[in-house]
Amino acid sequence: MKARTILQAILFLVLPIMLSAQINHMDVTIARDSFGVPHIFGKTDAAMAYGLAWAHAEDNFKDIETVLLAGKGMLGRAIGRKGAEADYVVSLLRCRELVVDQKSRLSPAFLAVLDGYVQGLNAFVRAHPEKVRIRKAFPVTVEDYLTTVTLSLSMISGLEEILPRIFSGNVETIPGMQSAGSNAFAIHPSKTATGEAFLAINSHQPLEGPVAWYEAHLQSDEGTNIIGGLFPGGPCVFLGTNEHLGWAHTVNYTDKVDLYQLRMKPGKSLEYRYDGQWLTLETKKVKLKVKGIPVSVSKKTYWSKYGATIRTDKGTFSVRFSANQEIRGMEQWWRMNKARNFSEFYQAISMQGLPMFNIVYADKYDTIFYISGGKMPLRNKAYNWRQTVPGDTSATLWESYHAISELPQYLNPPSGYLFNTNHSPYHATAPAYDLDANQYDHTSGYETHDNNRSARFAELMADKPSLDYETFKKIKYDNQLPMTLRYQLNIDSIAQVKQETYPDLAGLISTLQQWNLESDTGSQGAALFLLMYEYASGHRKEFPNDTLTLEGAVAAFRYARQHQEQYFGRTGITLGELQQHRRGTKSLASWGLPDVLTAMYSQQQPDGRFKVIAGESYIQLVRFPRNQLPVIESINCYGASTDPGSPHFADQMDMFIRQQTKPMTLDKETVLKQARSVYHPGLDQRKK
Repeated sequence: MKARTILQAILFLVLPIMLSAQINHMDVTIARDSFGVPHIFGKTDAAMAYGLAWAHAEDNFKDIETVLLAGKGMLGRAIGRKGAEADYVVSLLRCRELVVDQKSRLSPAFLAVLDGYVQGLNAFVRAHPEKVRIRKAFPVTVEDYLTTVTLSLSMISGLEEILPRIFSGNVETIPGMQSAGSNAFAIHPSKTATGEAFLAINSHQPLEGPVAWYEAHLQSDEGTNIIGGLFPGGPCVFLGTNEHLGWAHTVNYTDKVDLYQLRMKPGKSLEYRYDGQWLTLETKKVKLKVKGIPVSVSKKTYWSKYGATIRTDKGTFSVRFSANQEIRGMEQWWRMNKARNFSEFYQAISMQGLPMFNIVYADKYDTIFYISGGKMPLRNKAYNWRQTVPGDTSATLWESYHAISELPQYLNPPSGYLFNTNHSPYHATAPAYDLDANQYDHTSGYETHDNNRSARFAELMADKPSLDYETFKKIKYDNQLPMTLRYQLNIDSIAQVKQETYPDLAGLISTLQQWNLESDTGSQGAALFLLMYEYASGHRKEFPNDTLTLEGAVAAFRYARQHQEQYFGRTGITLGELQQHRRGTKSLASWGLPDVLTAMYSQQQPDGRFKVIAGESYIQLVRFPRNQLPVIESINCYGASTDPGSPHFADQMDMFIRQQTKPMTLDKETVLKQARSVYHPGLDQRKK
């Protein structure tokens, strides 16, 4: 037996014993600052993860439980039909099978971290059984947890959009075979007045729910020390800053999911054609339990050589994507947390465990970096991968991926800055130093467009040979649209509506013409624009070539007038009157519009006002002095807790709306000195 095989056999026998080592809760200290943000100190990374699980569960157990129930195939029991659909997808994508098959690819050190995390969750549940909706879901295992991660990364890779289209028959078939935005900016020390790198971490996410940001400080005696944001169920930071470096994520809209139409044998056969032979779909029965239904619902899942398969009246389709072929995404984040310099950071992202995400990076060693990252398939260039491709040939069955060196990326451009706002990776710095799109694989589907945020950032940077920190912050908090709008729906026709032609709309037309494109709370033009934008977006399918017609623009004006008169008794309301940042009984006037740098996305409420539901959420701004700890300031849109009875349910809202931040520190001594409470998991908090 070879030495490598012997070592693997030993690890196979010993690892379960190692992972079953019980975390001593006295090895974990949780310090809560004045905003309730947890600073978690552990003797090991595993103990630190235990503390994170406990602290996060104290603040938001419901969303953590929801995420875990989906991975265990039990969400239907808790929330009904929608949850059962998620349970079915877990089986359809073979998430559990992937975990069993690939668990050995994870390092023992990271498996220990995951084990510590699930121990922390299970300990919290034992201490607070009254919080649990589905008792059979606990205790959770590492395998349960990894199944959840696989499902989550699969859904954000594009399946959340494509699966409903397949089930509804709203997919493009092959002839003859019928049957949510973020910002990230990094400034090099050579372009700052103080000679420090600046980094803006500014993800735009839903403000509440399973993908809303939670802030934590994680520190262990094994070298971890980082502050940043994570989602419910995260065992480490997803974006943030450690003692040496920091990074931000934005979503990249590359082609991550491929759709195949299979050529089925006539009749009701499960046979499909592949390279001239008839193969049979693999079939598995799934029993789903749905809240309110006393008996299980039985369904079937199918699998072809391409992957998960769905049979519909319109045809039989398979989906293939990288997220359900790789389980190391969370370990990549953990290794990014622990990186001490750019070399180690690049080594971590070279795992390509994450199927997607732009990364904008800065450190205290004079390095800034941007990559449109992910695990991108090597596809046959003879096919149009943005459309449905034939599922009857090995020519479309990709099985390998681009190396990280083949992805669009920049390192220390002479311009001194890098940015991404969910737009093209070929425009990430000054135009003279941008990448050439022709040098990259077109089948990866990299974005080639700008949006309003990227255009506005370019406007703001055009005349800045150097930046001081206050100017940097002003750019981050800029509330204005660019001079030329770049919405996906072309709404230029609103400027063509003339007062003389529509005298009944003259006042509104004048307000829009005088609007300075800013989205401040006192702006009447911004309120009018938001109402018109909402109308146009809601009727988008009615407009050819994604262009608002003149008739549509007039209808948008009339809708805006009718809405103001109905709910406010007058026209001329301000954005702050219309758009509110709300939680519980607290309601604050909110700035921001869709696709400004301070983006806000809102939804109409019964009282006619619009509640912000997504956009600006967790913000972290960083300076990197060379021989000191990074200087970090942050803010979250609500607070550290989702419990209405907690003093930290909404205690950051006022500062958030005033565009203020709170200082954060990586220094343990300072944290403990200033903490409002310090305790070990499972023991009463000691107030200071």
